[in-house]
Amino acid sequence: MTRKNYYILKDGILRRRENTLYFVNKDEKRPIPVHSIYSIYAYGSLNISSQVINLLSREGITIHFFNRYGFYLGSFYPRETLLSGDIIIRQAEHFIDLQKRIRLAIKFVEGALLNMKRVLSYYELENRIDVLSNDLNSCETITEVMNIEGRARLEYYRSLDNILPDEFKIGERTRRPPQNMTNALLSFGNSLLYSTIISEIYNTQLNPTISYLHEPFERRYSLSLDISEIFKPIIVDRMVISIIRRNMIKKSDFEEDINYSLLNDIGKRKFLVEYDKRLKKTVKHRKIGRKVSYKRLIRMECYKLIKHLLGREEYIPYASDW
Repeated sequence: MTRKNYYILKDGILRRRENTLYFVNKDEKRPIPVHSIYSIYAYGSLNISSQVINLLSREGITIHFFNRYGFYLGSFYPRETLLSGDIIIRQAEHFIDLQKRIRLAIKFVEGALLNMKRVLSYYELENRIDVLSNDLNSCETITEVMNIEGRARLEYYRSLDNILPDEFKIGERTRRPPQNMTNALLSFGNSLLYSTIISEIYNTQLNPTISYLHEPFERRYSLSLDISEIFKPIIVDRMVISIIRRNMIKKSDFEEDINYSLLNDIGKRKFLVEYDKRLKKTVKHRKIGRKVSYKRLIRMECYKLIKHLLGREEYIPYASDW
């Protein structure tokens, strides 16, 4: 059976009966066969018993928790079964050695900039991403690397405004809280992607707390933040632009009483359906010569990082062809 993501938007209780989970609230009792679950994304208030935790841990299923506004709160990360002392030592070595760390940090931003450029080129928007990319190799500190990423993203969002309808223009990128509809969509999507990458890292030997571009102390699973920089333009941003331009998301899909800066339940459902489709969408992979899904691409990025850490192959970030 192909495992899939489950999105829970309502408040309720997750109960276990043998090897089946049930989502229960006053309106429904929905069975969720445990062998069909890849990850659970909980947007409502969810009560979970220790029996459920035990089953999820045994099956290697992550649960990601979000508040009602869609902001990421944390994850239940099951006991790791793919532990590798060698990988953890190499990960730490590449963090402690500043030159090795900067080299990887530059690679993550290089991937982000390449994919931003690809999105802008697709919509025939002029950009200066190449100029900023050239500055990357002269960076001597992580702060300098992050500054270039920040400048590129600022210009990138400004360019995207040229193809968005007036009421959906990004303007200034605002996060906590987002100040308008498109900022809300971007924040919601980025939180989802961050969680998706945590699930993919779990299925490798990587330790999610050791990162290179972002400080490991900032957030619990900061390696997910590093990898998400590469995939945000081609998974989240492309999807957000698409649903806006195809009129799939409307003003009525946002909370009116907080100035339309957060998705309401209908809007969240629409977004999650499209996000799931996006993860399953396949693209032709140049190196292996066959189609792979976006979700698989994320896992492959983890494997490439492992090869780099082990000294087997230089890490080259994924760059979209379209």
